Amino acid sequence: MKFSKYHGLGNIYIVLEPELQATLITRAMIQTICDPHFGVGSDGILWGPLASETCDFGVRIYNPDGSDAEKSGNGLRIFARYLLDTGRVGHEAFDVETLGGPVTCTIAADLRTIRAEMGQVRFCSEEIPVTGPPRDVLNEEMEVGDRTFRFCAATLGNPHCVVLLDEPPTAELAQRYGPFIEHSPLFPRRTNVQFLYVRDRQNIQIEIWERGASYTLASGSSSTAATAVAHRLGLCDNAVTVHMPGGTLSVALDENFYGTLIGPVTKICDGEIAPEMFGRKVEIGD
Repeated sequence: MKFSKYHGLGNIYIVLEPELQATLITRAMIQTICDPHFGVGSDGILWGPLASETCDFGVRIYNPDGSDAEKSGNGLRIFARYLLDTGRVGHEAFDVETLGGPVTCTIAADLRTIRAEMGQVRFCSEEIPVTGPPRDVLNEEMEVGDRTFRFCAATLGNPHCVVLLDEPPTAELAQRYGPFIEHSPLFPRRTNVQFLYVRDRQNIQIEIWERGASYTLASGSSSTAATAVAHRLGLCDNAVTVHMPGGTLSVALDENFYGTLIGPVTKICDGEIAPEMFGRKVEIGD
């Protein structure tokens, strides 16, 4: 099983081409591949390119637990870089179909600066989804263990819960409360979680707990959702730098909250997975 491994600010994805594999990928295989001890180690898998009736390419994005990630900003920028590296695209714009909707990508001549148009950020509870009456989910409260958090929710095709803080977040905060918020009954499809601190009008800071992936050093869709929430609340401008443990991304929103994400991608390696790897770990059902 041949693979290519990349990271976007420490957010690692493995690209697996269906046409190069001898078998279809299963949930148990995804879990093993992503495991840092028994597998290759990754924050997710990009299964593609796939044929698409509406876009130039299609891709399926999987979390380390084997569940679908409808959309990933870092994953899509990594997939764009892979398409360039394999000679399928140049520096012109192209479209990628995801379960969370189409994304337009453009790769700069330096190969590291990749632009992804992430689609429209929406706050409607029915679209995210969030339980309760139809509403824009803004400035609500939730009890999580010993804490009361103020939060907003949003979707780019995948769900996000943005927790509003008055001081910079820590990794410990995200790791402690993120799992409970991800699985809160408020979010019937679970949710990605961002702990947000607004530094000033042009800079925000987040710590991230990703649905199906746990604590993450950086996330493109999380950056876009957090920027949209902060801007919707009037706390920042429509173009900001998002600071995360893995580094920074640039996010810009238009007047209708369509987000554009810009940042680097780094190739790590190409490799081949030995079949015996899948026999070393007890598999958790497909």
